[in-house]
Amino acid sequence: MKQFFSLFVFVCLSLTLTAQNATTTDKDIADVIKKHGLENSQVMDIASYITDVLGQRLTGSTGLKNANNWAKNKLTDMGMKNSHLQQWGPFGRGWDMTHFEMHAESPTYWPIIAYPKAWSSSSKGSGEVIYLNATNLDELNKFKGKLSGKFVMIEDIREVNEAFEPTAKRHDAESLLNLANATQPVPRQGGRRFGGNASAAELRAATWKLLESEKPLAVLDRSRKGDLGTVFVSGARTAEGSARDNGKYVAPQITVAIEHYNRIFRMLEKGLPVTLSVDNQSKYTNPNGMENNVIAEIPGTDLKDEVVMFGAHYDSWHAGTGATDNGSGSAVMMEVARILIETIKETGIKPRRTLRIGLWSGEEQGLHGSRNYVAQNFANPGESSRSIASLKQAQKKVSGYFNMDNGTGKLRGVYLQGNQGVSPIFREWLKPFHDMGASTLSLSNTGGTDHLAFDAVGIPGFQFIQEPISYSTKTHHSNMDNFDHLVADDLKQAATIIAYFVWQTSQRDEKLPRKETNLKYN
Repeated sequence: MKQFFSLFVFVCLSLTLTAQNATTTDKDIADVIKKHGLENSQVMDIASYITDVLGQRLTGSTGLKNANNWAKNKLTDMGMKNSHLQQWGPFGRGWDMTHFEMHAESPTYWPIIAYPKAWSSSSKGSGEVIYLNATNLDELNKFKGKLSGKFVMIEDIREVNEAFEPTAKRHDAESLLNLANATQPVPRQGGRRFGGNASAAELRAATWKLLESEKPLAVLDRSRKGDLGTVFVSGARTAEGSARDNGKYVAPQITVAIEHYNRIFRMLEKGLPVTLSVDNQSKYTNPNGMENNVIAEIPGTDLKDEVVMFGAHYDSWHAGTGATDNGSGSAVMMEVARILIETIKETGIKPRRTLRIGLWSGEEQGLHGSRNYVAQNFANPGESSRSIASLKQAQKKVSGYFNMDNGTGKLRGVYLQGNQGVSPIFREWLKPFHDMGASTLSLSNTGGTDHLAFDAVGIPGFQFIQEPISYSTKTHHSNMDNFDHLVADDLKQAATIIAYFVWQTSQRDEKLPRKETNLKYN
């Protein structure tokens, strides 16, 4: 009797789930996803841990290593399967900033707002400031023997204008209409890139050779934008090769806040000697040069051999905590995974295709993480690291890839990357979110981030149209790229829409339409 009752209950439950699966509509799924994405959101908790707790995530650094391990474990705790670190490389050595302070000592004392460039050598001491103003090799040669133990300024003064317009903005009807009216993008033509000249390149190389041989206390520059203490900082440069090469000496390089840089420069123009002091300590890490992406999955069912991918780059620069670039995108994609898992639990419906998240490293230095992932799994590289010889069979199994990497702003639509075939599909998928401001489709390409690695091998890869907020003006690669500049409602909206796009891509009978490609399968 107990066996009969158990069988009866099992049959009833099966019929209930079957009926639920049969009657659940796209609207029902959208409502469930909205509930978990908007009402029960955890995106800001995830973002806070990534930025406030884990902090900077420079590729190769201890910070990124710790962040990778945390994300892998967090995705497992959410319920994702096969969460792991997938190695790629070699990238080169890493770098940790361990201590930094800089001061003006004379003619008056004041603390200086500045940050060392990534991969700079350590330095400590006091010295005079010299402006290296050389427009040709003869003028450069006059500085030989005069730079050791000095602070060397290599750029002139930059005028600072007060901002009478807001530095943050959102899309308006006109800007969205321009995006919607964009025509089919023209493929980029290969060949030589113009810009600069041989004599300028020769002078730059000679300048850095001189700096490396003289070993100044620091080379000082100022970024081309930023004021009010906002400093835009990236990586150190060398005369030859890469600052990431093991054993290479890298001249200490520091980016100074524009107001402080200009103040020093104006005193030099007055003929006044300026003395600074610095304590700039760092260490090189990860001598084997290998790096990792974070990968995890939600297994599919009847089409489990096919894949829908979604991701963001996880690495950052080191002066801030990489909040808008790209802790926001990484937190959103981890939240997408959580929303989908909760949707599966609530509805009893499982994805047809396998859903796979990728958190990429090395993006800031050239999309290295995503490009290596694509090369490992979907394509065979050509003669150069950026060329593609042929496609692997696994490339056919990927329906699409969705990316987020343009700051904290909410989504207003999708860049189609010239893929006209997806236009009617995406237009339908955006309908449940028109009241949330997302309705624009643009044929335009948008560049500079990891969807390009997938698009390059014929996989439909997409970046979303986002509100600009103050991404380019204040936070992108700056010391102010911190949690406080994340907009909670925008990130909730983004995670909700992306979760729906990933879900719908997984449930279609057909994979997403593809653009034509001349690449062949091996």
